[in-house]
Amino acid sequence: MNRTRQLHLKKPGYAMTLVLLAVVILLAAGVGLLSLGLNSRIFAIRTASGITARCAADAGLTKAVFELNEKLKVNPAEIREGLKVSDPLGSPAFQGTTSEALPNCDATFSYKITAASIYSTYGLKDLTVESIGRCGQAEKTVYATVGLEGLFTFPYGILVQSSLILMKDTSVDGYNSMDPGATDVPVTIATTSTIPWHMITYGADVDGEILLGVNADFPEVTPPVLADMGTDIKVQGTTLKIGPANSGKYTGLTLKTKAVLEIGGGDVVLHMAGNMLLGQGCEILIKSGSSLTLYLDGNLIAGNSNGINNETMIPGNFKLYGTGDAVQKFELKAKSGFYGAIYAPNADTTIKAGGDIYGACISSNFQMMSKSNFHYDEALSDASVDDEGVRFVVKHWRE
Repeated sequence: MNRTRQLHLKKPGYAMTLVLLAVVILLAAGVGLLSLGLNSRIFAIRTASGITARCAADAGLTKAVFELNEKLKVNPAEIREGLKVSDPLGSPAFQGTTSEALPNCDATFSYKITAASIYSTYGLKDLTVESIGRCGQAEKTVYATVGLEGLFTFPYGILVQSSLILMKDTSVDGYNSMDPGATDVPVTIATTSTIPWHMITYGADVDGEILLGVNADFPEVTPPVLADMGTDIKVQGTTLKIGPANSGKYTGLTLKTKAVLEIGGGDVVLHMAGNMLLGQGCEILIKSGSSLTLYLDGNLIAGNSNGINNETMIPGNFKLYGTGDAVQKFELKAKSGFYGAIYAPNADTTIKAGGDIYGACISSNFQMMSKSNFHYDEALSDASVDDEGVRFVVKHWRE
C-alpha cells in the first residue's frame, strides 16, 4: 500500500520536469531561429547593398564613356589636345563627377579619368576610368582602359556580311605603312555569315586567319554637310585639278577618254549623290601631300586600264565610304597599286584581275579576281579623333 502511494506522489513532479525541458528546448530553438533569421537578413542587406554598389560603379563607367563620346562629337579638337597632355584631369574634356545619385535607388557613383600608359601611333593616350559605387556601407570600384575605336580598328583586312571569294593565284598578307620595319603583321579575313560556302578561297595564299561567323558591328556612316554644288563632275580627254576649295556635294562623276581627276593642295572631301563612272584609261590621281575622303551614294563602275592612283602610298589618305541606302556595286582596278580603305557595308565589291591592293575593305560581298594581291595596312586600325565613325570603347576591364 505504501509503495503504490509513493509512486503516485512522484508522477506529477516527473511530468513537470518534462514540460520544463520541452519549454527550454523550444526556447533555445526559437532563439536560434530568430538569430539565424536576423543574420540572414543582415547578410541579404549587405549582399543587396554590394550588388547595388557594383551596379552604381558600372553605371559610372558607362556614363564616363558616354560623356567622352558626346564630347568627341561636339569638340574633337579638345579631345585630341586632352589626349596629348600628361594629365588629362587638367583638360576640360575629361572632368569626372563625384557623388552622383543612381536613379531609383539610394546608391551614388563617382568616377575620374586619368592617362593610361598606352600610346598610339598618333601619340594619343588611352585613358583609365576609375568608377566607385556606394550604397549604404558597401563600396565597389571598377577600372577600365578606354581608347578610341574607328571603323577599321579591328584587325580585319577584309570583312564582309555575306560572301568572300578569292580567286586562284591571289594572296592576302599584312604590313604597316607607318612602320616599315614591321615584317610579321597579323591579318584576318572574315565574314559574319555562318554559311560555309560564303568563304571560298580557291587555294589563295592567306598569311593569317580565315574566319566564319564573326561577331562584328557595322555602324551607319552619314555624309557630312557639304556645299551643294548641284552638278556632275565631267572630264573627257583632259586633266581636271581640284583642291580643298572644291570640296562639296556633287550629283555624280564621269571620266571619259583617258581623263584624269587630280586631287591636290590638301584634304578634299567629296559627296557623290549618284554614280561614279571611270572610262577606259581614266584615273583619279591623289597627289603627294593630299588626301581624298569620298562618300558615295551610288555605284563605282570602272573600265579597263583605269584606277585610283594614290601617290602618297598611304591607304589612310584615300577613304571610300558607301553611303547608299540600296545595294551598291564597286568595281576597282589597281592600275599600278591601289592604296585606300573602303567601308561600304551595303556594297558588292569586286577587285579586277591584276595589281596590288594596299589597305582594308569592309563590304557586303567581296571578290578578288586572279593574279591580285591584297596587303592589309595595320596602321588603319589606329584611330584618331578625326576619323569617320570613331568612338571611345572599353578595351580592358577589371574590378
